[in-house]
Amino acid sequence: MSIEQYPDWLRPPVGGYTAEDLDRLPDLPPHTELIDGSLIFVSPQTIFHMSTLRVLEWALVAAVPPGWAAWREMTVTLNRRNRLEPDLLVVDKRANAGPKGRKVTSCQPEDVLLAVEVVSEESQERDRDTKPRKYAAAGIAHFWRVEDDDEGRPVVYVYELDPATRAYGLTGIYHKQLKVDRPFPIEIDLTDPSE
Repeated sequence: MSIEQYPDWLRPPVGGYTAEDLDRLPDLPPHTELIDGSLIFVSPQTIFHMSTLRVLEWALVAAVPPGWAAWREMTVTLNRRNRLEPDLLVVDKRANAGPKGRKVTSCQPEDVLLAVEVVSEESQERDRDTKPRKYAAAGIAHFWRVEDDDEGRPVVYVYELDPATRAYGLTGIYHKQLKVDRPFPIEIDLTDPSE
């Protein structure tokens, strides 16, 4: 295949891509993210990733307080060169209210209460280091990182933003049951066999 047969977006512009470019570039693979101006592509996901995501999503949808919504597959524009797609988000419904809101392809960090990442083998460094640092710097108050305990069960690491340092502090590690009061009361059976 000659270079002319590849999509134009494989050749990044000088200075890298911007958050707005993700809406304009044709034929990008699904779930493409932008980190520091570079396009990041997601590998196929495992059964662990998808089943854990489903359990967490259903629990969040049922527990979010009025005025909030649990979303998946939505990006957050942190700044001009960073547009990330957490596995799950809890977002203020007012941010995208009205007919115009239905066409929104990304939300702003000030409208996000919680970002959740389910770690996969190819995303370990991003989900453990890069993305939490960027979410914290953008002011997202709560972050959950979910890992496989090597026996196919999720372990949830719960973090809260320290506003003085703009960094996350670990508030708990949950193995069989996630039960927290912040950012809102929620209880999740992490041994749920619904996968």
